[in-house]
Amino acid sequence: MDLTSQQRMTILAAFLGWMLDAFDFFLLTFLLKDIAKEFGVEVPAVAYALFLTLAMRFVGAFIFGRLGDRWGRKPALMLDILCYSILGALAAFSPNLTIFLILRALFGVAMGGEWGLGSSLAMESIPPQARGLVSGILQCGYPTGYLLASIVFYLFYNETFFGITFGWRAMFLFSLLPAALVLFIRAHVPESPAFDEGRTKPKPGFIATLGANWRLSLYAIVLMMFFNLFSHGTQDLYPRFLEKQHGFDHHVVSLISIVANLGAITGGLFFGRLSEKIGRANAITIASLLALPATVILFSVAGWVVSARAILHGRQRPLDFLVVAGMASIALTLAVHIAFSYQRHLQTGWMMDAYPRYYLPLVAIIPMAALTFSSTIQSDRWRMVLVAFLIGAPIAFQVFGAPMG
Repeated sequence: MDLTSQQRMTILAAFLGWMLDAFDFFLLTFLLKDIAKEFGVEVPAVAYALFLTLAMRFVGAFIFGRLGDRWGRKPALMLDILCYSILGALAAFSPNLTIFLILRALFGVAMGGEWGLGSSLAMESIPPQARGLVSGILQCGYPTGYLLASIVFYLFYNETFFGITFGWRAMFLFSLLPAALVLFIRAHVPESPAFDEGRTKPKPGFIATLGANWRLSLYAIVLMMFFNLFSHGTQDLYPRFLEKQHGFDHHVVSLISIVANLGAITGGLFFGRLSEKIGRANAITIASLLALPATVILFSVAGWVVSARAILHGRQRPLDFLVVAGMASIALTLAVHIAFSYQRHLQTGWMMDAYPRYYLPLVAIIPMAALTFSSTIQSDRWRMVLVAFLIGAPIAFQVFGAPMG
């Protein structure tokens, strides 16, 4: 990959920004129990901060995205990094749970702006043929941030250095580290060439652009929604799960998280490179299908087995039949589209067939994300909602799906 020194600096800055963003976020996942103990509440009350952070990310993505279009990617990214660095560190001084939750919600706004700005700055600064590998490198920033949080937790938590014991408040002070990245960006990273060129050219407004590309935008939003449901649904409370259900101490929890994120980094690099050879949609589909067995085995098989055994032993409820029908619907939909893809491949060649290549990632991710929680839902009402989704989503995609490319 032949890149200039400025392009390499831009990629490095975007990578570090995303890495340190994730570092700030995942520090909290290791500290839930201690924060709950100090504020005199249960862990779920503190875990609500995870929801608030993630819920506010789309607000930050919109705000900082608009600033990036108005000011430029570089200054907007610098402001964003300063915001999430300062807001992350301020959580260390929270006098009560309410203030803590407010600060984490504001942190979510800043957190939401980083990926859009950083990835735009990088992708607009490199040649198109390098985007697959660079996208993998940038995505590795997130598990690298989680990895860094795991290492910091392993090395510093409840340890004493220079007379200071690193409890949960001191851990949040590590969030100030990303602020130094602003100096690096200011000194070594140029503005996006695409933004500089666009200053002298007329361009459509936000609403007009969205209206002209609403189908692709909706597809991307739904796809990323399920990616995030899969990711955060299995990651955010995993350290707490290891502590509570398995009784592991913080060193073991850290080591398990380190191993998991080393795997994620490897996958990001591998599939980023692979996407240059087989295409983005094909790489996404393969990665999703490879992740399905682990997710299903760990979180969903129990729900399927309970329903199937209830039917076999004559103790079923109508809902059990619907669960099994939902699984069959998803399997049938995926099989139909694989067959359709192969038929189109024989007729026109695989690379000419944009429809199933865009279609399959969503079909693969729907069961992966939704079934993650199937075995944990106790309420018949919410299980019915899930089952309706499992059956209805594949049908909806068949009815309303259309070529995207």
